[in-house]
Amino acid sequence: MPHLKILHVIGQRPEMTGSGIYLESIIRESKKHNLSTYWVAGVPAGRNVPSSDIHQTQGSYVYFNSDLLDFSVPGMSDVMPYKSSLFKELKGNRLTAYKAAFTHELQKVFPRFSPDIIHTNHLFLLSALVRKLFPNIPVVATCHGTDLRQYNNCPHLRHFVKRYCSRLDKIIALTIDQKKDISHLYGIPPNKIAVIGGGYDETIFNRASKSPAGTVQILYAGKYNRSKGVIWLLKSLMKINHHDWHLHMAGSGSGPEYDHCIELAEKLGPKVTNHGYVSHHILAELMKKAHVQVLPSFFEGLPLVLFEGLSSGCRIITTRLTGFSEIFGQAKKETIDLIQLPRLETIDKPYQKDEMHLEYVLSKSILNMIAAAKNNPDFDDPQAEKITSHYTWTRVFERTLSVYKDAIRQK
Repeated sequence: MPHLKILHVIGQRPEMTGSGIYLESIIRESKKHNLSTYWVAGVPAGRNVPSSDIHQTQGSYVYFNSDLLDFSVPGMSDVMPYKSSLFKELKGNRLTAYKAAFTHELQKVFPRFSPDIIHTNHLFLLSALVRKLFPNIPVVATCHGTDLRQYNNCPHLRHFVKRYCSRLDKIIALTIDQKKDISHLYGIPPNKIAVIGGGYDETIFNRASKSPAGTVQILYAGKYNRSKGVIWLLKSLMKINHHDWHLHMAGSGSGPEYDHCIELAEKLGPKVTNHGYVSHHILAELMKKAHVQVLPSFFEGLPLVLFEGLSSGCRIITTRLTGFSEIFGQAKKETIDLIQLPRLETIDKPYQKDEMHLEYVLSKSILNMIAAAKNNPDFDDPQAEKITSHYTWTRVFERTLSVYKDAIRQK
């Protein structure tokens, strides 16, 4: 399909989210196949445009904190790495303005670009709006996991979302378990859902020999909030403060949860380095030096940082969330340790009575990984290499391109 024209749509800042990295990577791979792309994204008014793949291609913005949209960009997570508003509060005049702003921009772009297919991000409000506006063109939507959470948390939007998302031509899911959830929640036939996953850039994230682990270097990369398990991680490290480790934190956040994370990190003093929000290239350097990467989330879609860390030679500690056993379960336990979570009170919050036990389990896992890293800084695990080879962006885009072709052929 040498002349395929793809319109990409995302409702939030593309340069500061996992779904935004996904979008940038799909656009970058499209260029390699000589495909034409155009993007529409939602951003705060007056923001500085960073230099990245997405901004070197044609595209346009819908501006928030503006005269038309006098509120912050609604976040697909309730806590974003930048100032955002909540979808559960998107009602009345705000909801009308949101739909009107994206409708105006999309209807302006569509005849000018004349796409063969539209690729939206998140099975939620914006994908439903795109389907309603353009019923006669193939529309493919990628589920990132956070959209399923918003679907459950926003009953006032559910009817509109389900009505039009169920009419999408193809859905891209991250895992087999997620495919089942999508089919159940939205009433979408399984044959319309393709399990493809997310990817990582193997040209940036790759292995270098680890230094001998005198002080074991531990990395957390992600948002600084409760649902990512950062508070749990910091409290667990307090229990083993006398051991020889150093934590590197890379990410950002906002609000009281962010403040709490920073406060706990400061209590650990010089044993923690807070790098804040970093570029992909700086993150890759941190991963090359880290012996262990920890992502103790209570809720995830499929975090790309795990593939990036694994491909950079990090041993991984993460939680046994939906789909994780399917992808990571075949690796050695001393390479990837999947921690079993207890039953949660809400979708991303454990019962208070279980918190002490969670801290014990995580601190024990960290000590085991410290011992493994001291014994052998570099791991040899064919299953880990198999995992990373399957999730490069090159491989992910090959599978995505097949979905595009199926959607166009079946329309």
